Amino acid sequence: MNLLIVNGPNLNLLGRREPGIYGTRSFDDFFPELEAAFPDLQLAHFQSNHEGALLDKLHEVGFTHHGIVLNAGAYTHTSIALADAVAAIATPVIEVHLSNLAAREEFRQKSLLGRHCAGCISGFGLESYRLAVQWFVNQQPKRVGFRV
Repeated sequence: MNLLIVNGPNLNLLGRREPGIYGTRSFDDFFPELEAAFPDLQLAHFQSNHEGALLDKLHEVGFTHHGIVLNAGAYTHTSIALADAVAAIATPVIEVHLSNLAAREEFRQKSLLGRHCAGCISGFGLESYRLAVQWFVNQQPKRVGFRV
């Protein structure tokens, strides 16, 4: 099974950016642990601070991969284009956030993407990614939600 993790703006600063909210570890430090936890999967990740690059990546893998884990960062709350891309692709998407959006500022509590995603995992720090990957693993034998 091939899964792609897509990280949006400012997530390249994990470990340094507001550690009280986002933690003290970078995604690059965490990713090898994720690979080790799921050795039978083909895991890859992509990060960009640019909306167009995120759109291009979703279009590129959205008909070939078994799943996408998407942390769109602030674009979650603002990007109709990303929402449209998630709606347009065949690959199921899990929306992920490190912080608990329900406990954050009001503008962060609305997702434009969520209605097009298989689900949303929020508030578990970097473990949110592991939970999303595990969901895909759990669904694989049932083929539930898989459109590829």
